[in-house]
Amino acid sequence: MKKLLSIAIEASIAAGSEIMKIYAKDFDVELKSDNSPLTIADENANAIINSYLIKTEIPIISEENKQADYQERKDWKICWMVDPLDGTKEFVKRNGEFTVNIALIKNKQPILGVIYVPTTKMVYYALVAEKKAYKTMLQKHTVLNVELFLPTDEIKPSELKSKIIKVVGSRSHKSAETTRFIENLEQQNKQVELVSVGSSLKFCLVAEGITSIYPRFAPTMEWDTAAGHAICNTVGLKVMHTNKLCELQYNKQNLLNPYFIVS
Repeated sequence: MKKLLSIAIEASIAAGSEIMKIYAKDFDVELKSDNSPLTIADENANAIINSYLIKTEIPIISEENKQADYQERKDWKICWMVDPLDGTKEFVKRNGEFTVNIALIKNKQPILGVIYVPTTKMVYYALVAEKKAYKTMLQKHTVLNVELFLPTDEIKPSELKSKIIKVVGSRSHKSAETTRFIENLEQQNKQVELVSVGSSLKFCLVAEGITSIYPRFAPTMEWDTAAGHAICNTVGLKVMHTNKLCELQYNKQNLLNPYFIVS
């Protein structure tokens, strides 16, 4: 399994390198049918990731791939889940808060995850079964000359001593439900601080204990959450459906996620 994780790490970093080349110059922005933005960075990163993952002979679900029919997908016991550029709105705004997300799904649950942050060259990665998650800073967009899986790179939620509940929320997808969630905490005489950030970085902040909780009351797709879900599960956090006592599941017939809370 560590070999598959290493492949996913290499794929995410190679994609991140291509994304930064495009980030450094002017680029066109198209709108998809759902009005979400699409750039050449999304497409090029997707092609690079596919070139790595296809060698594993494991089927791939990616935001930028044509999706296989569910009658075929429902029999997949294992598959890759990919968002080649998560936070395209942040990419377009040039605020640096975008990531490359790759996860491996087995029996509807993530078993490994990689989140690469191209602007900082930080890579988060985890194997759920080993209960160890890491973040490693790279010098360049490559894993050459960098040792992975170092004990000093391990992450886990710290015991927050502050009485302030730090709620992480989306920078570009605010919702009335999130506002009500915060107001409900405040009505319980709790001090609340909202931390706004783009892309799957929200999962990383909770996994590291920088923030306390991530409530999501706005639409997300499975490729938006799978890698972060794996990293959070690895450090003992849950990504729970808001209306059911269960965690998010993957490779569903409808790839749209329900609302959820990470804590």
